[in-house]
Amino acid sequence: MVDRSIHPAPKPYRQNKQNQSSAKTTKKHIVKKLQKNLKKRQGKIPTQNSQKGTTPVVHQKSKAKSTFAPRGSHLASTLAIAALLGSLGLIAAFAWVSIELILNPDKVTWLNRLLPAWVKSFNSAQQPQSLGEIQIHLTKKGWMAGEIVPLAANPTETFVLPVLKGRANCQSNCKDVVELRVYQRSHNVELQSKPEKYYNLMAQLPVTGLEESFVLSPLVNANSERQGSSTLLPISEVGRFEGETPSSGIWFYLQGKRASGTHAIAYGYIVHYNPERSHLQLMLSWTSPSGQLPQWQQVTGSSTKELVVDQTVGFEPQLRVYQAKPIEFILNPVQLEEVSLQSPALNDSTYQNALLLARSGLWTPAWEWLQSITKQRQGKIPAAAQAQIDVIRLHSQLTKTQADTTWISPSQQVLADLIDGRWQKALQVFEASPQNAQEIATVLKADAGRLWSRVEAALQVNPHRTEVQAWGALILAVQHGHERANSFLKEQTKLSQESFAYIQSLLAQQLKINPTHPSRIIGSVRAIAPVHLTEWWQPNFVETQKTEKQAWYQVEVTAFHNGKRWLYSPFANLNFTKTSSTKFFWESLGLNSDPEIEIVVWLANGEQQIVTATVKGVRLRNTQLQLLVAVDDKIPQDGSNAMQPPPLALTSEALEWVQPSAITLEQLYQQNGLRVKVILPTVWRLLQASGQLPPGEIPSFSQMLQKLGYWPVQEIDLTGNGKPETVLTISAEAIQSLHPTSDEDGEQQNQSRPRTLILSDTGKIIYTDFSNNSVQFLTAIAKLSTTDSLSLLVENANFYKLKRWSEKNQRFE
Repeated sequence: MVDRSIHPAPKPYRQNKQNQSSAKTTKKHIVKKLQKNLKKRQGKIPTQNSQKGTTPVVHQKSKAKSTFAPRGSHLASTLAIAALLGSLGLIAAFAWVSIELILNPDKVTWLNRLLPAWVKSFNSAQQPQSLGEIQIHLTKKGWMAGEIVPLAANPTETFVLPVLKGRANCQSNCKDVVELRVYQRSHNVELQSKPEKYYNLMAQLPVTGLEESFVLSPLVNANSERQGSSTLLPISEVGRFEGETPSSGIWFYLQGKRASGTHAIAYGYIVHYNPERSHLQLMLSWTSPSGQLPQWQQVTGSSTKELVVDQTVGFEPQLRVYQAKPIEFILNPVQLEEVSLQSPALNDSTYQNALLLARSGLWTPAWEWLQSITKQRQGKIPAAAQAQIDVIRLHSQLTKTQADTTWISPSQQVLADLIDGRWQKALQVFEASPQNAQEIATVLKADAGRLWSRVEAALQVNPHRTEVQAWGALILAVQHGHERANSFLKEQTKLSQESFAYIQSLLAQQLKINPTHPSRIIGSVRAIAPVHLTEWWQPNFVETQKTEKQAWYQVEVTAFHNGKRWLYSPFANLNFTKTSSTKFFWESLGLNSDPEIEIVVWLANGEQQIVTATVKGVRLRNTQLQLLVAVDDKIPQDGSNAMQPPPLALTSEALEWVQPSAITLEQLYQQNGLRVKVILPTVWRLLQASGQLPPGEIPSFSQMLQKLGYWPVQEIDLTGNGKPETVLTISAEAIQSLHPTSDEDGEQQNQSRPRTLILSDTGKIIYTDFSNNSVQFLTAIAKLSTTDSLSLLVENANFYKLKRWSEKNQRFE
């Protein structure tokens, strides 16, 4: 019996037959009409005039034969050839698909995305698998399954499976996401009786890490030391966005984490899955210095939420807003488009000025300008312009909140006020006390250009504002001197005499403070005699005469911090004039605040002694920066002792010594046997190449481990790739134990200093003291102030050099 509640009744047979008959009649009518038109063009059917028998019509008929007949024949031939070629192409395509279905069905899985859901899958080789079979399949490739992310209310129906791969030579968080897979429960009737659940692989997406340069990009500026590299930082986590998201498809985030200074950076990708076409696609790369995941929230006047990526650094808000826009792409009909402020969406000068203020960071003044435009247009704003307005409003809310907060520190209060465009209020804090002015001047000195860009934008839209001109002069005076500040004031054509005098009083107050950065200097020390004081630059306030007990020494500067960044020898690009050389170097070196420098001396017994010296003069000779220092007494040093490094000069805030804990090669082998199996042959060959060991075949691994297992090693990340390098310090006694020599040779070797070898996380030598071309020694590993990276302090020919890892050249330089 047929259930008519489910199956609709068929139409009567007579009615269907009538429809068929009508269709046939229509087809015959169309065919006859086409045949008639074709005969007309070939001249076989006479026209209405030819039936009257007139002579002109006969001539027209013969002319039609000679003109139209060849053209019709040519058209027919062309159509026939085109049809033949098209048929051959289709036959070839079907033949290729048929062959691939037999030999390699995986290559034609793309057909599944173009076919309706009821069509059987072409991928006959990819049979449904149980979770256990999926795990075995991944294990064979050296991978493993991560924690599944459900796509439906029933987590066992459809889910995303992160595919993980273990990272070699890793101590923690060692599993990286290398692929995403979408699995769907198989409804194959043959598998229903089995106790396990089986799944079809619906989509795959390979995942690679993000470049370090992109991850660090919100933190860097033109003066930053750490611009990042092309090193790929791994992805370690997969999650699904909860709550309301754009209705089209399902949205995921991929995340990794990286520490940089005081910032716990989060970074990753945004991924979209289109269940209708079983398509996974990476939509966006993101990074957040504050470690915040991107959020879907209502920002603009759009009916759907926007994706907001928080790239705020300190007091500087930076939110990147993306809208989900439809596109004509069958596999993934949606894209993320950023709301950009670069091109104004309204052809209005006031609107353009508002966007100029916003781009410079003056969010609240820009929002105030835009409010007036909205009122004038009575809310009739295009969608693109409304999106820009709403993004500016979102930033303004953050800067307003900061400026309304009462800060304990005057410098923080002024910074919050300036970022929000409250110029006059910030001046009141500056003028409140000399202590406030001094602290604020330090903040202005450290500004990398964000405050100055606000000054320029504010004066561009309104050059009459005295308070903005005052802050421009203060910034220039702190960073470039009062001459530059006065030049700036003279360029302000809208500055009145009264305002000029007011700003000069502010500059005079700042001049009394004479703010400067701490002295951070590193260099080598040598005795100097005789001393000609006329060859050195000395400020008037420095007493250059030394006492009878004092001794003169010369410091060859290896590196110094100028208040913005570290500069390294040779110093070929220092911008100064001869008339301002003394002031330039005293301020750049930070000697105005602290002219003292410490000299580290290694005694004969290996102990260290620190001697305090005072800088009396500075000079620059052939790109070599030198300091004249006076010491209360001669530096104790025995130059005949080969074990004694030369004296080292450095200021108290220049660097921080880094001393990682040491373990033996035997202990490292127990922790990471594969790493030691790579290290030992490399070390042995290097000792042979440098003449420390006789040439020949290297011993077996077990023999090398027995001989070298007690040698100390340290593991520390020196290249900034998140993976530790191996630092191996080899003493002369350790080398001597490998091939016993005579007492005389042994005594000579024992007087040699230990040498260092550094191997990368892959076992490649990236630094060595065993060089036949020169004699150098790694003195220490240090972290320079204001930087996150580590440096090698290397002594070569009684001079010290700082070497840092170059990602570009893959070496220390």
